[in-house]
Amino acid sequence: MFAGQRADDCPWVVGIDSCSGTAPAQFGELKDIMAAVHRQQPNRNLDMVLLTVGANDVNFAGFVANVIVNATTERILLKQGGSIASVADSQKALDEDLPDEFTQLRTALKPYVGGNLGRVVFVSYGNPADQAANTPCPGGRDGLDVHPAFGADAERLRAAADFVDNKFLPKLRLLATCDGSKICHDPATERMTFVDEHQAAFVQHGMCVRAGNDPEFDRKCFSTTGDSFQTDPTVAPDDPMACGEPASNYRPYASRARWIRTANDSYFTAMTYPEGMPLVLKPSDIHDALWGVLSAVYGGAVHPTAEGYAAMADAALPATRAVLGLSPPPAVEAQPLPPPAPVVQPSPAAAGAPPPRAP
Repeated sequence: MFAGQRADDCPWVVGIDSCSGTAPAQFGELKDIMAAVHRQQPNRNLDMVLLTVGANDVNFAGFVANVIVNATTERILLKQGGSIASVADSQKALDEDLPDEFTQLRTALKPYVGGNLGRVVFVSYGNPADQAANTPCPGGRDGLDVHPAFGADAERLRAAADFVDNKFLPKLRLLATCDGSKICHDPATERMTFVDEHQAAFVQHGMCVRAGNDPEFDRKCFSTTGDSFQTDPTVAPDDPMACGEPASNYRPYASRARWIRTANDSYFTAMTYPEGMPLVLKPSDIHDALWGVLSAVYGGAVHPTAEGYAAMADAALPATRAVLGLSPPPAVEAQPLPPPAPVVQPSPAAAGAPPPRAP
């Protein structure tokens, strides 16, 4: 938010070894936009800010890698590159770094909202690793068998789910709402509007959840035991799915019981080519096996699906109306369309055809 960041995704091009693109700092962009606004309306402030931060500050990608990368060689490489983080690592960042970063965030945001951080609607995360209340996903290769290095270790997964539920999410609430004695200088003006109503729903829609009305491709082709793909290297390049379906039948935006993308989902949807990685982790080209690991881990795995983000947006809507002083619209009533009327074929005479001749 405060400094430019090298683009994570850059296509590999023959003869070009690096990606020159960068993502500018969000606050830098906001400052430029508001400077242009103030030239026309000097006293104009932002009516509302939607904010979700915190996961990257505790190294979420490394945290995910620690859970789902199970092969020894890949774990060693990720550790050497600083791209794997244990629960203890994330807890340290949560305790020591995030509070100060929130203070910096408040200081930067206040001038743009008239000194009232209640206009900042903080939309929290959902736990990606639960299948029901107090029941984390069991681990294994379900949703992760796109690469042989993947497999969610059950113990690390339980520890991660517990950290998210009992440490990370409560700490975000505390930081955003000033519910701590020394977190905010002036809670009356520094308390953000906090949204977490969607968290209860996410508990039942974690990355391992399946249902009978999931897309046919998922039910038929994504194995719960890690046998989704052809293992014969002479067959797999042209026909990778063990189910016999073409991989193009995967539908990334279809409705599913899981609201969290698995590594399989991420690889099928994004095919991210990671940039900005330490030299020890940088794939030599798209055929490097390490690309498969990084593509899935850093390409959207264990992030919400479009359906999950829609649930977050639905939860945020009442809070945004309250901040903006808007009344809810009339209730939306949804009904199925009536069946189409039968098509009546016109008679030949009505259609302008000549009458039939007498015999």
